[in-house]
Amino acid sequence: MERVVARARERVVTPWADRLRPGWTYGLRWKIMLTIAGVACAVATLLGVLVHNVLTRQRVDEVRKEARQNLDAALKEYAYGTETTDGHGALVDPDELPPALRKLAQSGGRGLMVGQQGGAAVMWAAAPAGGQVLAVSVPYASTRDHLRQMDTAILGSALLAAGSVTLAGSYFAGRISRRLHRTATVARRITDGDLDVRTGIPPGGKAAEHDAVTAVAVALDSMAASLQRRLESEKRFTADVAHELRTPLTGMLAAAGLLPEGRPKEMINDRLKALHTLTEDLLEISRLDAGAERPDFAEHELGPLAERAVRATGLDCEVRVMRDAAVRTDRRRLDRIIANLVVNAHRHGAPPVTLTVDGPVVEIRDHGDGYPAELIDRGPQRFRTGDPGRGKGHGLGLTIALGQAEVLGIDLRFANAPAGGAVTTLLLPSA
Repeated sequence: MERVVARARERVVTPWADRLRPGWTYGLRWKIMLTIAGVACAVATLLGVLVHNVLTRQRVDEVRKEARQNLDAALKEYAYGTETTDGHGALVDPDELPPALRKLAQSGGRGLMVGQQGGAAVMWAAAPAGGQVLAVSVPYASTRDHLRQMDTAILGSALLAAGSVTLAGSYFAGRISRRLHRTATVARRITDGDLDVRTGIPPGGKAAEHDAVTAVAVALDSMAASLQRRLESEKRFTADVAHELRTPLTGMLAAAGLLPEGRPKEMINDRLKALHTLTEDLLEISRLDAGAERPDFAEHELGPLAERAVRATGLDCEVRVMRDAAVRTDRRRLDRIIANLVVNAHRHGAPPVTLTVDGPVVEIRDHGDGYPAELIDRGPQRFRTGDPGRGKGHGLGLTIALGQAEVLGIDLRFANAPAGGAVTTLLLPSA
């Protein structure tokens, strides 16, 4: 037997980049934490570079200053007639002098450059002296080691700061994410009809006036409470009106029976019966809304039960029992569900109407225009048939069927057959 899915699912095409993206990165908490971590690392890196440049420049300038002073002193001694002197470590044309610095001194300039002397790092300072190159050296290895230690300390401090900021950001992002997730969960449950649920997030007084998350949660709780009060008021009003109409309608029906036979009597009885049926439907919906319906469960064979329910409607409907099954249900309520669905198929659909039993699954199909898209998406709506042009019914039959199905634990689905026509599927719990 052909199965009809309750709702057509849209195929969502996602970009390839989103497919490769890990699922956990979509969470708000991780987005906030990664943003904070990125900003913290960027700030730590920037500050580290600035501190490194300042301290390196300061330390190197000290070594350069010492080298210049030694070179000036050596030049003075050389000017007094001393060809070579070791007082300030001065050398004439030393072999280890960097070639670039030697060339600069030979051309009449003065300069400094880091190089090697005896396998150790030194800062060379050189200047021309009597047609030769006079150079002095200052130890630079300790300065280089100090700069490396300083860089290590800066890197460690930056990582520690970034880690601390990230952990703190993760904690606060987690709090925000949990509260937003709780609010979203409550909103979804309210959408599903649970108006008793609340976020549980306290208003927080004046300190929370600028807290957007608390404001949203409080507004959601207030909206749910207001909506609940309004719906309860509407339910009470509907129940009261239906109850008050019941007695005079019963009297009017009895009085109409005393009228002489004829077309006027038929018209009056027809309208009074329709109004009486509407009143009974409203009372039944009121009981369903109030949760006052209590099913009387018993074990039944589904095939014979469905055939009896269809016969009770007096409408033309073919019953096919493909595979019978024992189900635990309330016979009277299931009769009501099947009768409403069959009547709705004849009223809003087109023949032939068929009812198929296949195990614990009952499928009712007509060959009309099918259910409106709004009904399939949102379910039956009271006083909305989805067919205003035909002007038949009040949309209460499907609403009652759905309410009684929930009482019995039956999964009721509405769909349209690919070949046309409305399809209603009942999935009953097995015995």
